[in-house]
Amino acid sequence: MTSAKSARRPHHWRRDLIELAALFTAVAVADAIANLIGHQPDGPYLLVASAVALVATAAFHTWWARRHSHAPPSGEGGSAPGGADAAEHGARAGTAGVAQDSGAGAIAGAEETTLWRMRTTVRDAPGSLAALCVALAGLRVDILTLGTHPLAQGTVDEFLLRAPASLQAQELSREIAAAGGTSTWIERADAHDLVDIPTRVLSLATRTALDAAELPLALRQLLGRCTIHSLPAVSVTGRPTGESAPVEGVLEGTVMRLRDPSGGVISVERPYLPFTPTEFARARALAELDARLGPRVPRGADVLTLPEGNEITVRRADRGDLAAARAMHDRCSQRTLGLRYHGPVADADRYLDHLLSPRFGRTLAVQTASGKLVALGHLLWDGDETEVALLVEDDWQRRGIGSELLGRLVALAVEAGCDSVYAVTQSHNTGMVAAMRALELPLDYQIEEGTLVITARLTADRPTAEGSARPSAPAEGARR
Repeated sequence: MTSAKSARRPHHWRRDLIELAALFTAVAVADAIANLIGHQPDGPYLLVASAVALVATAAFHTWWARRHSHAPPSGEGGSAPGGADAAEHGARAGTAGVAQDSGAGAIAGAEETTLWRMRTTVRDAPGSLAALCVALAGLRVDILTLGTHPLAQGTVDEFLLRAPASLQAQELSREIAAAGGTSTWIERADAHDLVDIPTRVLSLATRTALDAAELPLALRQLLGRCTIHSLPAVSVTGRPTGESAPVEGVLEGTVMRLRDPSGGVISVERPYLPFTPTEFARARALAELDARLGPRVPRGADVLTLPEGNEITVRRADRGDLAAARAMHDRCSQRTLGLRYHGPVADADRYLDHLLSPRFGRTLAVQTASGKLVALGHLLWDGDETEVALLVEDDWQRRGIGSELLGRLVALAVEAGCDSVYAVTQSHNTGMVAAMRALELPLDYQIEEGTLVITARLTADRPTAEGSARPSAPAEGARR
């Protein structure tokens, strides 16, 4: 950028001398011509005509130069209402605005910031969104993404905001309310929320298409903080539960019910924040995609070698492994089955159909080189919580199979975004306790009437929400 001082041409003494010499020369020539013409009969008339011609030529040159000049206007004497001056004024204002924004951006960049997700309802009228934006700008809040959910009356606006770390949620909520926002809901966000909604939906649809167990997780990530329950149409004892939903689903405020393709209902609940028709349509589309693709489980497998040299294969399991799982039950002792299922051992086979369903979680199976199933590990979705459970055949215990399965289940839980996992066992089940301790994660213990619940926190920087209760003793048929 060139300053005004540097733009001026420097004056040198040589140029001044040349200009002075030219002036004297012009005066001498003019005097000679005047003397020559003035002494003739018509001399005065010729001088007057020459003067008029010079004035006319100077006026024409000035008009022509102003009309066809390519030089930019100086603008020093104030801005005229002409197009060129107005354009220059706009350009200057834009430059000043950019400079001001750059300064503000530098300040904001140097200041510690926090990401927030905010949802509020505004009137469906011109200027409603603008009022919110003005209020956010007054708090030095940057709008990263914006989504709208039309309603019968009003519109729900969903923002991803970057705000100064000193700004509290209560102050932000007050300013939004003053700007016309109602039913405002604010929570902390993280870098994963920076993904735009279409990209997120496509990613969730891809994951759901590859694995049927992803549907509950995809719904949770699509809808935000919510509780998802898979309610089977038939209980583990074989009796109808009466849970059903129409093909198109049901939306009732903070609860939506979707038909489960495998039978039963997928119930999605969210406290305080009603679901919008847009969210309901997205959730229903994911459920319809899952129904069209049918049962599916990734078929990848890992071959491991035990210390004694035997090879085992770890892979995903589903209802197709039901017969092999029942055969493993027959080879297990009463004590092993009792430590796993915490209920009548005779009912153990009834739980397998529920446990092997991808709708309720993920199952890992261990089989020998001969194809015999010798161990099962379950990662079960339990509302907002996640349970891990292990069963290893007696002859294959104390070989590290349980620890291997548990480590893989925890890795799946981390991939699914779970904050913690818990295991329900007996206080004298030293094998399960040792496997949980081997994870080297923060553990919480809760003991009640001989039942031990061990909770492993997967993310130490994101502790479980205060006040959330852990199960102390499993109800019959609730956790198997």
